[in-house]
Amino acid sequence: MSTRLSHLDDKGEVRMVDVSAKDVTARTAIAEGFVAMSPATLDLILAGNAPKGDVLATARIAGIMAAKRTSELIPLCHPLPLTQVTVDFEPSRDPPRLRVEAHAKVDGKTGVEMEALTAVSIACLTIYDMCKAVDRAMSFSGIRLIEKTGGRSGHFQAPPPRARR
Repeated sequence: MSTRLSHLDDKGEVRMVDVSAKDVTARTAIAEGFVAMSPATLDLILAGNAPKGDVLATARIAGIMAAKRTSELIPLCHPLPLTQVTVDFEPSRDPPRLRVEAHAKVDGKTGVEMEALTAVSIACLTIYDMCKAVDRAMSFSGIRLIEKTGGRSGHFQAPPPRARR
């Protein structure tokens, strides 16, 4: 791993990385995050009875839309012509929570990790927004890149998450 940050020039000033000399390659990224909530809130979401409507469908659309706008949200990200973004949910009863997973794909000159991470983050926030009237104590955790492929650095697989203390 390089100790030099790619978004800093020789003077230490922020810059957008020049990717013009890189090859176009197929790139993918998978990110995950968790929304913890009360058992009653999880039941409400899974039954489709939340007061604001279909929580998971809304969060899925929000995550996909966010991935498409990542370069507008994160200053030094390159705009990418995404070829696919998916957002999926996995409920857990013990502890009561939803696991949010996003997959992003592109044929491009730079990676798609930020798009997958943005999709997860905004999907989590949307779940909170859709359910805050019934559970303001919801919390987010574990938002991270779990896998990426393509590009010069090749394949990355995250180690299992660390145990909580």
